[in-house]
Amino acid sequence: MNDERDQWQGYEWTALSVTTIGTFLVAVQETALLIALPDILTHLQTDFLTIMWAILSFMLVTTALVPVVGRLADMFGRKNLYNAGFAIFTLGSLLCALSRPQFHGWDFVLSRIVQGVGGAMLFGNGAAIVTDAFRKGRIGLGLGVNQIALAAGFMLGPVVGGILTAISWQWVFLVNVPLGIAGTIWGIFRLREPISLPTKQHFDWPGSLTFVFGLGSLLLAVSLIAFPLISTNYVYALFVCAILGLTAFFVVERRVDQPMMDFTLFKNRLFAHACAANALNGLARGAVLFVLIFFLQGPYGQDPLRAGIMMAPFGLAFMLVGPISGYLSDRYGSRGLATAGLLVSAIGLAGLSTVVSTTSYWILAALMALMGGGSGLFASPNMNAIMSSVPPEKRGITAGTNVMLMNTGSMLSIAIAFPLVLSRIPLDVMFHVFLYGGGMSSMPQALLDFEMGTHEAFLVSFAVTLVAAVISFLRPSFEQRPPVYQH
Repeated sequence: MNDERDQWQGYEWTALSVTTIGTFLVAVQETALLIALPDILTHLQTDFLTIMWAILSFMLVTTALVPVVGRLADMFGRKNLYNAGFAIFTLGSLLCALSRPQFHGWDFVLSRIVQGVGGAMLFGNGAAIVTDAFRKGRIGLGLGVNQIALAAGFMLGPVVGGILTAISWQWVFLVNVPLGIAGTIWGIFRLREPISLPTKQHFDWPGSLTFVFGLGSLLLAVSLIAFPLISTNYVYALFVCAILGLTAFFVVERRVDQPMMDFTLFKNRLFAHACAANALNGLARGAVLFVLIFFLQGPYGQDPLRAGIMMAPFGLAFMLVGPISGYLSDRYGSRGLATAGLLVSAIGLAGLSTVVSTTSYWILAALMALMGGGSGLFASPNMNAIMSSVPPEKRGITAGTNVMLMNTGSMLSIAIAFPLVLSRIPLDVMFHVFLYGGGMSSMPQALLDFEMGTHEAFLVSFAVTLVAAVISFLRPSFEQRPPVYQH
């Protein structure tokens, strides 16, 4: 018995190493891509709108698919799906690098969709794998350490993107190929299935298809509000599709024996409050980092590489606080830590609502550090509460639902914030600032409008964060958790 316990204790760090590699690669990819966009646009002979589809498609696919992937993980195990996701993400990276000018960027968009499918399989399983591996009383530590990869990838992405783009933009994607192959092989040989899952389960095809159709239509519609790429008539049609799809999904889920999404989980007050706080935190914070990058490239006049590097205080604070808060949540629960994290973030957002082009960078850095530290203080304990409050055989769909709620909030945040920030600015100015930076000093009215919109966006985020803090505080203070292992 002791030998078995020692064996599984060592497995904790093996599982963490596999999931950390996947999280790090995806995080680096997203911020490095922003640096490479001007070169991609030029080489593929495409336009700004097509490039925006390449950015949005990844998040759309990932958000809509993660709950379905989570349900599949609860049926067939986490290991095979995670490794398949690693392989598909690696393939998508290779296809991105092989994109050719004659297709004017649309083959690049399709390759990003392939990456998104792989990303959904990674995100939908990573937290469940870590929770399965770590023993009761150590889950927060594992999830907190895993969060370091996200922050580190976010910080290093612009530097990596700048170095690789100087060689060739293709290397931003090609670098994923050997690392992805190594991660896939490492997962195949080292990941295990600590949890015994129920047998004779059935996949909910009607629920899964109506959910992906409904949520995908909704997210695409709100994205097209933020970035008006097509006629508004198509946007209205997408909202109608979203209503029909999600209504059909709720009807189907109430009638099937083994639904894709188990709504009975929300009867647990801890789970329900933690999920609601997570969704609202995504709504409050999702657009903040993009708005800050725009601010650094617009009013501050920085190029994309320097703007990305100047975002480091956020990632550093997140890296420092996340693992500590995760460890403390194993001892003291999530309510106080998660609520405090949201309140710290709210202070940072209130400060950001006052910055202008003449604000000292050190003030801006301190406010970003408050945002990052508050996010780290919230994220790990809240994730610990969500993953630890459900039975082991439900952790896949739980992880998928958590990611879906956060990403849905983030995309709604973009739909709210970007019209506030950019609606008063001419499209060609927005295009130039987003891709090349360089400042807005020659356009004083556009600069004033941009700053005003930025303040409004941060104030909306501040208000939403306060609501999230109230909901987080109302969660139960006593957290009774099901056992971690079922051998």
